[in-house]
Amino acid sequence: WVGVKPFKKNKNFQRMIMDFLTNMKISASGLAVQRKRMETISSNLANMETTRTPEGGPYRRKDVLITALPLENEFGNTFKNELGDKLSRVQVADVIEDQSEPRLVYNPKHPDANDLGYVALPNIDQMTEIVNMVTTQRSFEANITALNASKAMAIRAIDLGR
Repeated sequence: WVGVKPFKKNKNFQRMIMDFLTNMKISASGLAVQRKRMETISSNLANMETTRTPEGGPYRRKDVLITALPLENEFGNTFKNELGDKLSRVQVADVIEDQSEPRLVYNPKHPDANDLGYVALPNIDQMTEIVNMVTTQRSFEANITALNASKAMAIRAIDLGR
């Protein structure tokens, strides 16, 4: 630790570092949500042809319900920016099942065909899932970019504070 200067005992400097940590917490919550969205999309794509589930009937498409929550610090106070606006993080509120009817496909030789020869298949549209996957990937990348930018700014601020 020889030659390392101690941080300045400056409230503005400490507040600035906390603001960078706040940015990182918000970006990290976005990463977690996008990871869960990707898991759900993967499950939907993997089960496009699943006709039997433990609940009975075909697999039902899943979707992630996302909610914004106020960002709170360790003391339970809500962070506010200079304008007084409350900052929010995101969180997965629930994973919901699509309640629309399954697709009926005529295939009388399928073991799950009904008396008329129709098989109930999951209500999953492959193109919709792929679009959702690309959107999720871009959102994940945007959160990584924001996280890296906050990290770089914090490192630069620490260097200036020495």
